[in-house]
Amino acid sequence: MSARAWVEHLMGMPVSIHVRCADPRSPDVEKAVAAAYHELARLEEVFSTWRPESHVSRLVRGDIPLSHCDPLVGEVAELCAQATEATAGTFTAHLPDATGQRVFNPTGLVKGWAVDRAGRILAGLPGAAWCINAGGDLLVGRHRYVRPEGEDGAPWRIGIEDPTDRSRIARVVPILEGAVATSGTAARGAHLFDPRSGTWVDRLASVTVAGPELMWADIWATALFVGGADAVRAFDRSLEARPDYSWWGQGFD
Repeated sequence: MSARAWVEHLMGMPVSIHVRCADPRSPDVEKAVAAAYHELARLEEVFSTWRPESHVSRLVRGDIPLSHCDPLVGEVAELCAQATEATAGTFTAHLPDATGQRVFNPTGLVKGWAVDRAGRILAGLPGAAWCINAGGDLLVGRHRYVRPEGEDGAPWRIGIEDPTDRSRIARVVPILEGAVATSGTAARGAHLFDPRSGTWVDRLASVTVAGPELMWADIWATALFVGGADAVRAFDRSLEARPDYSWWGQGFD
């Protein structure tokens, strides 16, 4: 078994791709990794809230209607509505802009959704296991013929940081396939918005969610962090539709 890592800066964060296989320098691996990064870059061009020429920026300014955007914008808008309903309103894609007005900002969903799409490209690599790390949220997988008991298919060990002491790993999560997402304030401060109170949450804590898809893991990590008991009840109800998700908090009383 050999391993190789790549890093590019996309969506405002470092995004690393790690591949384990017999020959991680093969043309097939290079091509798949390049395609995964290309997909992330393409989606950034469509959804960036920082680029004035992106479809989302033009939509928010009123320059174009939703019907004139890339069709993926409509798909994401629908997913955001589903996430808001599933989380009992504790997740939102309408966040305050610089003036305090709430505008369409799907960033909290797009990152996980985009990484899930990139992961589907890597999943086709014969004989390979892989991991995408997008700013500390991770999606891991392996080709369907990589045996989980072999070296190439061994679990990735994901360290979860203690938000009250960032030099300490509070928990290690071994994962063969699936996603781990953490939301909290230790690294970026009060950047998570509670749509019910209209405030940015500033308590020093974190919530980690593990499950099959990074999109839903990230949605629930945010919702559970800001939403308290309302989000927990919504999460429990959601288990009927998505039973393979679990969560835990760090730094909560």
